[in-house]
Amino acid sequence: MQIYPAFFRLAFSRMDAERAHRIGFGLIRLADRTPAGWLLRRYCGPHADLQTTAFGVVFPSPFGLAAGFDKGGHGISALTALGFGHIEVGTVTGRAQPGNPKPRLFRLEADRAVINRMGFNNDGAAAVAPRLVAARTRLERTYRSNRPIIGVNIGKTKSVDLADAVGDFLLSTEAVAPAADYLVVNVSSPNTPGLRLLQNVESLRPLLNAVRARADEAAGRHVPLLVKIAPDLMDSDIDDIAALALDLKLDGIVATNTTITRGGLTTDDATVMSKGVGGLSGAPLKQRSLEVLKRLRAAAGEDLAIVSVGGVETAEDVLERLDAGATLVQGYTAFLYEGPLWAARINRGLARAFRGRRD
Repeated sequence: MQIYPAFFRLAFSRMDAERAHRIGFGLIRLADRTPAGWLLRRYCGPHADLQTTAFGVVFPSPFGLAAGFDKGGHGISALTALGFGHIEVGTVTGRAQPGNPKPRLFRLEADRAVINRMGFNNDGAAAVAPRLVAARTRLERTYRSNRPIIGVNIGKTKSVDLADAVGDFLLSTEAVAPAADYLVVNVSSPNTPGLRLLQNVESLRPLLNAVRARADEAAGRHVPLLVKIAPDLMDSDIDDIAALALDLKLDGIVATNTTITRGGLTTDDATVMSKGVGGLSGAPLKQRSLEVLKRLRAAAGEDLAIVSVGGVETAEDVLERLDAGATLVQGYTAFLYEGPLWAARINRGLARAFRGRRD
């Protein structure tokens, strides 16, 4: 019996979504500073059978937490204690920014979905970088081998003109790359004006080339580089990005970000419209995210890592993505509805499935 869904209905569902997130995340971080943190690591840690290698990096589990939950790198250790094989921090921008006006985060509970127009609210790369270093040091000390992985998702500062986007991305790259196990260039959020224009192959090529060179130079090693794309791209654009990734020898693609569409929702239209603009995530994104994954895998062959995210809720969902060609799988929105033991349940389901397939 799961206690958290009942707790969510009684407490968090009546609360502003962003405030509930802040309180819930605070409790997770508080638990990590008590003996409960040690117990959670013992209870939630992924089984050794789940170890997965992607772009030369060994992950304790193929399942991780997508960018957006921990924007500033405040709770990396606490979140890995819950069983996530990796935490993707961010989105981090070159300069600190408050994000869009509140309210900016809304639940569609009937659809197990969320609409957000957060706008990359974060403390800026210079402030986040020391937290990444401290978190990585702690994880190396705590796990020694098979430690959870830290990815960093970077985006454009809103106040920076699109023509100056490359320089802004390089500012964040130089700060965070030394502590990152991998880096993701986010050109697909709908909440920063003009950002999605950078998904155009002509704009994307010089950006990715510049970020890759600066990341490797700053870190003194190769930092695996991925690009995160939107689910709203045309199939031909997806094929073009796959071809570009192969041509540039990128390490992978993260697919997908949130969608600006509102089709097929259970929630009534008036309620959906009242939430305003923003990216939709959660269960309604499942089918399109899976379609994009299959399209990318067909276009890219086996030479590119694909991180599948969007509408993932169960171990069965994760297995479906892996079977469809995903190298790694991420979740986020279901975490808000399922609670702190969600990743542990998925890891246990995956371990059972892997054993069953071997037997």
